[in-house]
Amino acid sequence: QVQVVESGGGLVQAGGSLRLSCAASGRTTIYLMAWFRQAPGKEREFVASIAWSGGNTYYTDSVKGRFAISRDIARNTVFLQMNSLKPEDTAVYYCALDRDYCLGYGCSRRTGYDYWGQGTQVTVSS
Repeated sequence: QVQVVESGGGLVQAGGSLRLSCAASGRTTIYLMAWFRQAPGKEREFVASIAWSGGNTYYTDSVKGRFAISRDIARNTVFLQMNSLKPEDTAVYYCALDRDYCLGYGCSRRTGYDYWGQGTQVTVSS
């Protein structure tokens, strides 16, 4: 059974940094992993994704230049380094895994992920 487990959330002041981790376990092929977030009263939104083989990365506009997604293939782990955090970044952050092949811009897809983690809370105080 495939499991996706996030860690690293917490409380931080505006302007601070946090690093989220997400480890995938179980028998599966990984083509794409991504981070999403959901703030109170809002829909879940795409944050960033990374193509597993080539390492190409994609970001939503609001986090470009502040967040960085990376991966450790040997450990089936994806990271999200979040810098210059703002109160509007407060949300539950979810990790997602996609078993389907993607190419180019298709690796920035927002739907169709196969496995999801339980989420980790990130709170940014002003």
